[in-house]
Amino acid sequence: MGQPSEGLLVLSDADFKREVQANREVVVDLWAEWCYPCKMLSPILSELAAEYEGRVVFAKLNVDENPRTPEAYDVMAIPTLLVFKDGALKDRIVGAMPKAPLKAKIDGILS
Repeated sequence: MGQPSEGLLVLSDADFKREVQANREVVVDLWAEWCYPCKMLSPILSELAAEYEGRVVFAKLNVDENPRTPEAYDVMAIPTLLVFKDGALKDRIVGAMPKAPLKAKIDGILS
């Protein structure tokens, strides 16, 4: 299992599939260190991770260090959030946005 960072689980290509299947609802942030919108989104995801604690797992995957996962899911831009329920990809959210609309999108996907 990855190490937590700012309340988010840190994933790699090696443990991505196992963690997604081991948790009922998972939101994975695909990001990179050089990506400014990713840095803007990070504190919002930490807040949401705290709010959804015990229900939804929020995780991060660095695309520069882990290229296989973004390739497998045809990720063309970052930040991209992959939203999984019961091990299956339900939807993706591309780009940074404020907390309220992001939370509404996640709620809509997972409801």
